[in-house]
Amino acid sequence: MILCVTEKPSVALELAKVLGANTKKDGFYEGNGYAITWTYGHFCTLKAPDDYDKRLRFWDINWLPIIPNKFGIKLIENESAIRQFKVIESLIQNPDYTEIINCGDAAQEGELIQRWVYQKAGNKKPVKRLWISSLTETAIKEGFANLKDSKAYDRLYYAGSARAIGDWLLGINASRLYTVKYGAGKNVLSIGRVQTPTLAMIVNRFLEIEKFNSEAFWELKTNYRDVLFNYEGGRFTEKEVGDKLLTEITNQPFEIVDFSKNPGKEFSPRLFDLTALQVDCNKKLNLSADETLKIVQGLYERKLVTYPRVDTTYLPTDMYPKIEGILRQLKTYTKETQTIFEKGISNTKRVFDDSKITDHHAIIPTGIHASSMRGEEAAVYEAIVLRFLANFYPDCEASNTKVQGKVLDYLFNASGKEILKLGWKELYQKGDDNDDEKENEKEQSIPAFDSGESGPHEAQLIEKKTQPPKLYTEATLLRAMETAGKQVEDEELRELMKS
Repeated sequence: MILCVTEKPSVALELAKVLGANTKKDGFYEGNGYAITWTYGHFCTLKAPDDYDKRLRFWDINWLPIIPNKFGIKLIENESAIRQFKVIESLIQNPDYTEIINCGDAAQEGELIQRWVYQKAGNKKPVKRLWISSLTETAIKEGFANLKDSKAYDRLYYAGSARAIGDWLLGINASRLYTVKYGAGKNVLSIGRVQTPTLAMIVNRFLEIEKFNSEAFWELKTNYRDVLFNYEGGRFTEKEVGDKLLTEITNQPFEIVDFSKNPGKEFSPRLFDLTALQVDCNKKLNLSADETLKIVQGLYERKLVTYPRVDTTYLPTDMYPKIEGILRQLKTYTKETQTIFEKGISNTKRVFDDSKITDHHAIIPTGIHASSMRGEEAAVYEAIVLRFLANFYPDCEASNTKVQGKVLDYLFNASGKEILKLGWKELYQKGDDNDDEKENEKEQSIPAFDSGESGPHEAQLIEKKTQPPKLYTEATLLRAMETAGKQVEDEELRELMKS
């Protein structure tokens, strides 16, 4: 018989349905040669300092740094977790079960959670790995038909273990050090690998704003044939210099030097990874990152979307033949998918690229019919579906216009854009455009000009003030965390941060 261990009861139930383990027992399902049990996320954690030495219960700077010779694990102090662990342990020790299948979340943290449980339960049996990106029946069956030896994922476990140990070493030692030195005997000063640099980013941005001194500057603009042109020489920091140039060009004819109108295309925004989805939902739905994660995790467990904790915006090439089936199952979006079928499903590197895939592919709908969704859940699901559809819609076609003119020998520029065919932007006509480039669409409309034409214009000197950087929103903070390497001055370290 085979023992399967999942990370959540809901996942265990889905596997049980597919595998035919239909008998519900205390803490597991059984049947058809399988037992399927579950954890509730982390059951084990690294031991605390006083687990190694009782004297380390006291926060004394003289004991730092605390570095165990060998790190050990222990069960978390949670009654439900301890009770369920005993179920898992008894199943692992049961000689009737000769093989274990690791059915934890297919990611670094999921691997760590499972391995620690097996280790704590004293497992000596062979382990295989189930690796799936969705909980549909088809995906589960394909996953069980392609099980791999657990050793193939050893490096993933080592990475998760190293991350946990690194967090422990920094968190335990630095938190004790700062608390003893600066906590004044009252406050625990928590230091963490992620939380402390993130806090520093927020504090530094706040201090930038606090110290910011707004300064006046002036921009020279002129209006010719209802088009606003900007002086090519840039802004003026002294009003007198701007006034002098304004006086010089006033009542002088404006002449068109160059005019170009070039067709262009705007590609759809890439498929969602988790960060992009969190950013989008924060901007459009005012959801926090945690709220978005909980909602999309729920959608995943209901088989409506693929695995959400991903860091890529691409699909593997072997997904291409499956796209038509997914599109045809999106019955609520029949009108939208019809446009795709009429055009043909494109197979482009912007979507399908094996070299950009790590553990999982981008977040996409599975095609399973979505029902009984309301409010924020429905909005998050629609965001994922529309982004998916947009990547198979025609490109948006636009005309980009640039025109240059002069007064005397002073050059002025203007630019504008005209949408010729909406393409994928049709999907967002009923609400706010989901594209970060929407701001560009506010450019002015520019008529046709002839090189050499000239005429009167109205010039003006406009006073403005420099603006401080904005406080982080959750969306901008997520992006700043994702691209933290940009803030590193050391070139070598910055390159390392990119990878």
